[in-house]
Amino acid sequence: MADRFQNKYRIESARLKHWDYGWNASYFITICTKDRDCFFGDVMDGEMVFNEIGRIAQDCWLEIPEHFPFVKLGNHVVMPNHVHGIVVIDKPDDERNDKSDGRNVPNVPNAPNVETPNLGVSTTAKRTNAASEKWNPGTLGVIVNQYKRAVTIRARKIHVDFAWQPRFHDHIIRDERSFQKITEYIINNPLNWSNDQFHI
Repeated sequence: MADRFQNKYRIESARLKHWDYGWNASYFITICTKDRDCFFGDVMDGEMVFNEIGRIAQDCWLEIPEHFPFVKLGNHVVMPNHVHGIVVIDKPDDERNDKSDGRNVPNVPNAPNVETPNLGVSTTAKRTNAASEKWNPGTLGVIVNQYKRAVTIRARKIHVDFAWQPRFHDHIIRDERSFQKITEYIINNPLNWSNDQFHI
């Protein structure tokens, strides 16, 4: 699966046509640091060992539902220079039934009950500001941008040069089988670090 995402960071024109990224769905996202610099720690014996910035990235990820109550988190992993995670948008009403342009909307399953591994880190990091009002706060792009912003603000107090790549990769998870396959890929990412496309 790793080669599937190699060097592909979606820009707006490359996103799925007629798909509203505020709609309910499970999304697999990958966010990389600028130049793939290893800001978050290292992998030792198949396990991710966080440094201080890595713990910030971990804590901020776990806090996403506090700022976006309609979001559920599937599995995720903070690696030395990137983050993989499943973000489930689950609004009571995403207004999809109000669309009248005849678009073909894939039937995306709800996320199963997935336990995020307990990585032994604190989840008591300070809250960040709510999503900017100039964007639709219910979209995947705003969720990811606010996560990146929260990490950046705190990480730069430790390392002034911390930065993300400007874009992120997203993939709509269309069925249960894909959800499970991606979940396994995320869980096994530290074990496969030496062969990972992001390993430098």
